[in-house]
Amino acid sequence: MKKKLALLLACAMTLGMTACSGGNTDTTTAAPTEAETTVAAADDAAEPAEDAASGDLDTLIEAAKAEGELTVYGSCEEEYLSAACQNFEKLYGIPVKYQRLSTSEVYTKVSEEGGKPSADVWFGGTTDPYNEAVADGLLMPYEAINAANLISDDYKDPTNCWYGIYKGILGFMVNTEELERLGLEAPKTWDDLTKEEYQGLIMMSNPNTAGTAKLVINTMIQMKGHDEAMEYFKALDKNIAQYTKSGSGPSKMVGPGECVIAIGFLHDGIYQILQGYDNIELIVPEDGTSFEIGATAIFEGCAHPNAAKLWIEYALSPDCVDHAKENGSYQFLVISNATQPEEATQFGLDMNNTIDYDFEDAKNNIAQYVEDFFAALGSSSDGADSSRFLTE
Repeated sequence: MKKKLALLLACAMTLGMTACSGGNTDTTTAAPTEAETTVAAADDAAEPAEDAASGDLDTLIEAAKAEGELTVYGSCEEEYLSAACQNFEKLYGIPVKYQRLSTSEVYTKVSEEGGKPSADVWFGGTTDPYNEAVADGLLMPYEAINAANLISDDYKDPTNCWYGIYKGILGFMVNTEELERLGLEAPKTWDDLTKEEYQGLIMMSNPNTAGTAKLVINTMIQMKGHDEAMEYFKALDKNIAQYTKSGSGPSKMVGPGECVIAIGFLHDGIYQILQGYDNIELIVPEDGTSFEIGATAIFEGCAHPNAAKLWIEYALSPDCVDHAKENGSYQFLVISNATQPEEATQFGLDMNNTIDYDFEDAKNNIAQYVEDFFAALGSSSDGADSSRFLTE
């Protein structure tokens, strides 16, 4: 299959990015060094900016400008992160440093920093690691003015520690040409993925690094029960060729044929299709699935709290989220005054075939569930080949 370039999309993405973006990768781009991003408390103590009260955007903007900079850890795709940071800097004149890290990487990094985070805000990525951070006291509550734009209170943390900006459905992406060549039918359900005929054909992300994989684990536990889910993962593991570092990693392997079946968010598959890979089919599991809420939050103890609050207000506005579709991100938006990407609906994705996801159970137990996942794989007859679990 000859890869066709989607020229119009490429042009739109180029216009939305600056030289600080290095492309759609999991590597650091325009990233600050640790010395650059970590601001000593003593430096801030010299002339502290007035802490702006919630409810006064003009005061907040002035206080944010006085702080003079912002550092963002982004867990969305690189193009969108770059465009969002560039536009914030353009709107408010506040220099922005950013680094692209998967959600679990951000959670681990900030956990290890002992209350002195090297970034101010977290942007994008599924909320399971955000909820872990809430439970550990790593995120700062903030009552955002623009939270009024949310279509439902379901899309924010009850304690205002994170706010949703988009949602995306979990499913399968398959290479139709490879399935035809192998004489196989596409999987329709989660249980189909364990069929022997798919051995070595599936990719999923690594739950040690990707929030997407944590959502898969929580989803199976909530659909099947804990013990049955662990047995399911033992069976599924026999068909997994690789566990990628990032949640979007498997989607990038389907079009070129490096894997035949990818587990992940279907908006990542939309991006690949619009890049020219028309051999990709998107599948919403018939037996039900779940969806992510992509979020944003402030790190507790951050060096620039007012600039961080201003970022939250920005992220909950069309000034930010309307740039998603221009930069390869086609999620369903959860902001009432934003413009929904047509691409998010034209592929027939059914957001109604989702389970009643228990966020509290996920928040309270995911760390243990990940341990149980690896224990189950390690006790399988073939054992878990650690080289398949990518961390770089």
